[in-house]
Amino acid sequence: MAEMRFRNPVTALLRLPPAWARLAMLALAAVLAVAFYAGLRPAMLTLEERLGALGWTLYADPTEEQRITLVTIDEASLAEIGPWPWPRETLARLVTAIDDAGAQLQLHDIVYSESRPGDESLTAALADSRGAVLAQMPLLQFDQDALAGETAGIPVIDQQVQIGNMTHPLAGLQCGAGLPQTDRFLANAGAFAGIPKGHFAPVVSSDGSVRKTPAAICVQGEGYPALALSAWLTAVQADNWSATLIDGGLFGPDQYLRLVAYPDLEIPLDSEGNLRISYASDPSAFRAIPAADILNGDFDPVWFDNTWALIGVTAFSVGDIVPTPYAGVAPGVELQARILTSLLDGAIPYTPASAGLLQGLLSVAAAAALFLLATGRNRWTALGLPVAGVLLPVVMLTLHIQLLQGQGVWLGWVFPALYSPLAAGMLVLLEYGRVRAERGRVFGNLTSYLPNEIAREIAYSLPSSSIDARRADMTLLCADLRNFSAFGESRPPEESAALLHFFFTRATHIVEEFGGRVHEFKGDGLIAVWDTRNGAAAHRALQAARKMQEIEIAEMLPEESPQGLEPLALGIGIEQGSVLIGSVGPAHRRGHVLLGDTVSIVFRIQELTADLAHPILVGGIAAKQLKDENLESQGHFLLSGLRTPQHLFAPPSTGERPEDRGLKLIRGGRS
Repeated sequence: MAEMRFRNPVTALLRLPPAWARLAMLALAAVLAVAFYAGLRPAMLTLEERLGALGWTLYADPTEEQRITLVTIDEASLAEIGPWPWPRETLARLVTAIDDAGAQLQLHDIVYSESRPGDESLTAALADSRGAVLAQMPLLQFDQDALAGETAGIPVIDQQVQIGNMTHPLAGLQCGAGLPQTDRFLANAGAFAGIPKGHFAPVVSSDGSVRKTPAAICVQGEGYPALALSAWLTAVQADNWSATLIDGGLFGPDQYLRLVAYPDLEIPLDSEGNLRISYASDPSAFRAIPAADILNGDFDPVWFDNTWALIGVTAFSVGDIVPTPYAGVAPGVELQARILTSLLDGAIPYTPASAGLLQGLLSVAAAAALFLLATGRNRWTALGLPVAGVLLPVVMLTLHIQLLQGQGVWLGWVFPALYSPLAAGMLVLLEYGRVRAERGRVFGNLTSYLPNEIAREIAYSLPSSSIDARRADMTLLCADLRNFSAFGESRPPEESAALLHFFFTRATHIVEEFGGRVHEFKGDGLIAVWDTRNGAAAHRALQAARKMQEIEIAEMLPEESPQGLEPLALGIGIEQGSVLIGSVGPAHRRGHVLLGDTVSIVFRIQELTADLAHPILVGGIAAKQLKDENLESQGHFLLSGLRTPQHLFAPPSTGERPEDRGLKLIRGGRS
């Protein structure tokens, strides 16, 4: 089986055209976003709900709600009247007092599940009022704590809790998909069977918050309406308690609940039959009166004139407390008031059936914006992608807030907000990899023309128009192919280039083998440097020169040379001394130079190798470092263009002249 090789995916992406590579990264970001969202769904939904509710809390409506008055059985009332549950006669007096104050309808967010003395008086008070609705509670999720209030102390044998009698269902509802179902319930005692009922069975989220409640719940095959819907049907004195579920369309909710007795009212529901609770009103907008004040007659009847009274237990000791976007604890009766307000205003928030599609389109729009940013090849791209990765989630949340506050539409924002920084990050990684790859190629190309140190300095420095040079003591080697001009004159330029390439490649390898570096290729020659001027550097330069003489240049020549063309020769000069090395020229066109007397001297020494018939000549300073080489003095020479005579030396003769190797001058010699 052939061995499988690991391929770096980043390298594979960088080989693609830039546009395709960016699209691939955006697609990968989408896959990661879906994986993160699915894997962390509970946490993501909690985050979406908490921050998404800013659309309400930032623009909370403080206008006093005058259609609903809360009657709270609070701690002060319990302290004055007595512990809960109160006697039925006391509750009957409370009902009568509220009705006498002018309340149109009384909604009791209380389940009177036990038969107690005085049930007849309470039932009579409720029946004699202008209107009354009691609560009943289907148990969607069995919880011992749900059996609080009047049922405290009742032993529960198993989870099939069925306490009291469920009454007042909605006819016409098909108990199947689209509505929650349960066989467990906490209902009122039989004495209250004639009083209209409505359920309050909130959907408790994983963080304990209540954000939704079912509009109707199927219990033993019949659908029972929520307390707010029962209040509405009671208030309009509907004879027909029936409803239907209809499709909400693409941009509407998943479904609507339509009351047959009031067809103009369509209640938006999600696919599970839940309506979302609106937190648009500030908690201070709901006016509340302690029940003890009403029993004592210490209240203003105007608060109940032509209003709906909502009676509920708010005392902490009873436990009907839930967290809301405004506070960590709030009485459950406040949630009922919010549902009633939304129903009266016809402003129940909902999530469109196409919310997933719309969030996908927002993600595509974010991807398009990031793609356009990534196509730029300037500093704005490097800055724009990270900034966009931070701002786009804020934009998604802001859009959600504006839709919720302005249109009552809960669109959702977490997925596009999650995708945006992931996509931006993936594009940043791609661009970073591309820049690194391009920078590596540029630096690699730069080092092929300049020494590594100089290339690094140029690559990591800003352009400058100033002289950037330094003095240094170095050992220099100058090598030149003699007779190359005559060769180039008689041969095609391709052959000349091939010959130079062969020579430069071999010579560079030799110089680097002995610790030096080629500073510059100049014409048909080169100059190499060692960064010191001690004996070790001089020895390495001489060893490199000797090995260069072994290069078989003749192998690169054509088999049949033109008449009069002599074989090429290699002349090498070596010297040590002080030089100036660095960059000169304008910022847009710099040149790397090596200047000084030592440079001129080594060039002239190399030129004398032809006149003195020695392939290698060493200057006087370098020769002092090579005493153990037994160099042979060639005398003092006044080099061309210089005023000071130079003492030149040559390695001892091996008895083999250059002519013996087939390396000699063109006829006529050198002028």
